[in-house]
Parts: sequence; C-alpha cells; structure tokens
Amino acid sequence: MRIVIAPDKFKGSLSAPEVCSHLEKGLQRGAGGNLDVVRIPVADGGEGTLDAAVGSGFIRRSAVVTGPTGEPVTAEFAVRGNEAVIEMAAASGLALVPEVLRGGAPGSASAATATSLGTGQLITAALDAGCNRIILGVGGSANTDGGAGVLQGLGARFLDAKGNDIPPGGAALARLDRIDFSGFEPRLKDTRFVLASDVDNPLLGAQGAAAIFGPQKGATQQDVDMLDAALARFVEVLAREIGPDGPNNRAIKAAEAPGAGAAGGVGYAAIAVLAATRRPGIDVVLEFTELKQRLAGADLVITGEGSLDEQSLLGKTPMGVARAAAAQGVPVITVCGRTTLGPDQAAAAGFEDIYALTELESNVDRCIAEAAQLLEQLGTQISGRLAANTLSRPATIKEDLHV
Repeated sequence: MRIVIAPDKFKGSLSAPEVCSHLEKGLQRGAGGNLDVVRIPVADGGEGTLDAAVGSGFIRRSAVVTGPTGEPVTAEFAVRGNEAVIEMAAASGLALVPEVLRGGAPGSASAATATSLGTGQLITAALDAGCNRIILGVGGSANTDGGAGVLQGLGARFLDAKGNDIPPGGAALARLDRIDFSGFEPRLKDTRFVLASDVDNPLLGAQGAAAIFGPQKGATQQDVDMLDAALARFVEVLAREIGPDGPNNRAIKAAEAPGAGAAGGVGYAAIAVLAATRRPGIDVVLEFTELKQRLAGADLVITGEGSLDEQSLLGKTPMGVARAAAAQGVPVITVCGRTTLGPDQAAAAGFEDIYALTELESNVDRCIAEAAQLLEQLGTQISGRLAANTLSRPATIKEDLHV
C-alpha cells in the first residue's frame, strides 16, 4: 500500500517534517514495515514554507541580515535552480523581537520601529544565488512599514526633506519626503515575484495593515493611528516617484489591492514596486512540492495540522491537500493535535476520518509536549484500521464550502 503523508506543522510542537517522520514510524510499526510511504511536508505560505521547500528538493541556504529591531540574524532561504523560497518570518518575524524571545508580549516601541529590511536583504541573497523567480511567503512579521524596509534592502533610499535617510520602521514614514531609486537592484527587472499570502486586506484604513495586524505586534490605538497615517504618506510619496499622476497610478492602485496589507504592508511594496503576483499560500506550496504528480498511485493521503477547526476550512493546508487528493479519487484522513470539527463538517471537507492527539491524551499541554510519541501511537492505530480494510470511501469536496 502506498501512503502519502502531507501535513503542515503542529505549531508550537513539531515541524511538518517531524510530523511526517513520527507518523511514518507509527504507521510502519503497525504494518510491520510493509508500507510504501511518501513524505511531503507542506504549509500554507507562512511559517513552515521553507521546510516544505527543502522537503521538495530545494537546497537550504543562509545569510546574515538585519533583524526586525536592527540586530543581525542568520536567516535561511531555499534555492532550486533559478527559483528561491523566502520565508519572511526568518528575517523579519515577530518571534525575533526581544520581548517575544523572553516570553513576553511585543512592545509599542517595536511596533513603531520594526523593519522588514532583512527580508529585502534575503531577496538580494537569492539574486546572488542566481535566482530570478522568488516566492515570498509572508506571515508572522514584526513590522508595519509597508515594505519600505524590503525596498531599502534592495537599494532604495528613503529620505526626509533635508535629504537624510529616515530611521527604520513604519513610524518614520511620516517624515518621508522622497525615495531615491538610483541604487535600486537592477536584476529585479528580470525577476518574477510570487506573494504567497491568504491575507486580502488593503494597506490603509479600518481593514488595513496597521488597524488589523498592528495590535498583534504591540501597537496601541495611538500607534495604529500614527502608523496608518505614516503608511498613507508612503503611498503619496511613492505615487509621486513612480507616476503617472491620477487614479491609475500603480502605487495608489496597489494600496487598495487585496493582500497589500499582508505582513505589515510588505504585500504593498511587493505589488506596487516588485510587480508581485499574489496567490493563496497553499496553492503555491502544493505547486512547488508537486503534490499532484506525487499522488499518482497513492492508496491513501494523510494530512493535518496542529489545530483542525473552522479556520482550517478556509483554505488552510488540510483543505488544499484534500482538494488535490479528491481530484484523483484518493481517500484522505487527517491527524491533528485537537479538533473542533464535527463528523458532518469532516465529511463535507472530504476527510475520511480525523485522528486527534487529544483522543489519546486529554491534557492539551501534554499533547504539545509529547506530540511525537502520540503521533506514533496514532500512526499505529491508522495501520490497524488499514489492516481491517475499513477505508473505502473516496474523499469529496462539497461545492458549498467555497474553498
């Protein structure tokens, strides 16, 4: 029997490759080592995207870049041929902010001054590696700078009225007078960007980057108002720099584009300046992992993520994998840490069954701490069910889920 294991990470517990490894160990134990198992760690475009790329044959590389609060960090990216995968959180993630590292909440100061500079520097490193197609997975960012830092990392200079470089971070954009693109990376003209993001927020306003995501990064209401005004100033100046005048100016149109508010506005800079194409993260990942092709001949697909709930049905990893499997008539089961989905929801989503760690251990903290061993137990249970030949119904995706 051929089984494809294609899970996302169990956040706070196991990476997707680790989920694959422990689940396979349990499956093989229960089947006497007679299963043909294919591991395909996947992700939805955020954290874990880099692991998915490496698991699909990309080569892991690293570069020392500027972290969100100005300290140097070693950030990894992945390369396969002329294609690179960059996980923004590796260079500009909220988890790199000192307060978060100490287990506390992000502070107001970092919300105003955090920069995406390191992500721009990672893009430069990818260009140096010979890449001209770059997948930018965004999510978990610390910054609300509209992607100004990304552009600075690529050679743009953000200047005040006196011709001085403004400080990093979103707040300083209020003092922006002009942008000097004379030193901008020339190789970008021949580079295609894909923005892997499920966020459809615009850059500005009540649904914008500052208002919706700023508080998660430590921004107070005063910070949110200040950052939104600063981002509006960025749009005004950028529109003047890249023209033409009027409502068709691409800097103005990009601010309204779905996804412009992603990653503290990095989506805006990517769309307006780098001409990035925004695509759902799971679609991008399933494409470069070649899941569709690797499903050929499979008897069963096992997907999953840490918490399987109603949000999972809105295009997260399990649904993307289930769609791909359903197209080839392959049954799908899901493993997770815990789930809030009922049997009808699971069936409508195309899942043959759901196996949760909480079925083995009701204490959630212990589930997180002991996820590896519990996953192996679930794997053994699944093998037992396979041996009993109880998996027979192909997965189907109901149209009324709109995913």
